[in-house]
Amino acid sequence: MTKTHSLLRSILYVPGANARALEKSDGLRADGIIYDLEDAVAPEAKGSSREKLREHLAASQFPGLKIVRVNPIETREGTEDILMARGAGIDAVLLPKVEDADMLEDAARALNEMDAPPSLRIWAMIETPRGIARAEKIARKGVRGRLSAFVVGTNDIRLATNIQPDANRTELLPWLMQIVLAAKANGLDVLDGVFGDLRDAEGLRRECAAGRRMGFDGKTVIHPSQIDPANSIFGPSEAEIGEAEAIVAAFGRPDNAGRGVIQVDGRMIERLHLTQARRVLSRRDEIAARSAETSSKDA
Repeated sequence: MTKTHSLLRSILYVPGANARALEKSDGLRADGIIYDLEDAVAPEAKGSSREKLREHLAASQFPGLKIVRVNPIETREGTEDILMARGAGIDAVLLPKVEDADMLEDAARALNEMDAPPSLRIWAMIETPRGIARAEKIARKGVRGRLSAFVVGTNDIRLATNIQPDANRTELLPWLMQIVLAAKANGLDVLDGVFGDLRDAEGLRRECAAGRRMGFDGKTVIHPSQIDPANSIFGPSEAEIGEAEAIVAAFGRPDNAGRGVIQVDGRMIERLHLTQARRVLSRRDEIAARSAETSSKDA
């Protein structure tokens, strides 16, 4: 079955140095995995972790997106990480602390020199004040190359700015929306930052719901227990699916052929709502296919 690449509801960070976590990750229902060779790996373990991850990816049967977070590309470790990723059949490399478009151009040039396939994309971490301030320029120039997604690093933003946001992330919202807007204006996917309190299931669900309302395409998560809530909230609800089915059916009736505006359950519905409804149903079908793919693998 073809991999479902457009689902980004839950993207799980897995430490590249943790052999047990790597082994368990293949059976998880996340839409994607970020194999972390940067923050999650001690300096003295960079080389061994890279080789451990290379071996894991060679045998991996994980059906979702595979992303490797590399070390800064101007370092020897970053160069070695990209070389490994190029040969590992992954979907994207995630660059940390992207602050200008030159960083993306350097990474794209390196991949091109390695004859990496066009399908190998670049994701960019936006996690510093300078990265936020330049997000639109980074997105606009990056899409000319291999850039396809922004990933927000909320913990690093807090550290760099000394901001102390409340439980609703009120103080962070202007910056988060700035990143979302830059991504959407340039056709990029954009993923929300992690929720760190593994004991607070309700807080996770609240933050996922807020992130979806803000326009994020999914949530980066740090523990398997966070996958199902993110998948549920960033997928269409039963009510949304029912409404979408009603809109598609209404526009499909012969008496509505060619009409730009119709009534559905007392609401005025335009053709733009039909486009949105079709997207909801397409997403429903993608989720069903992804679930069937995972179930087939488990059987």
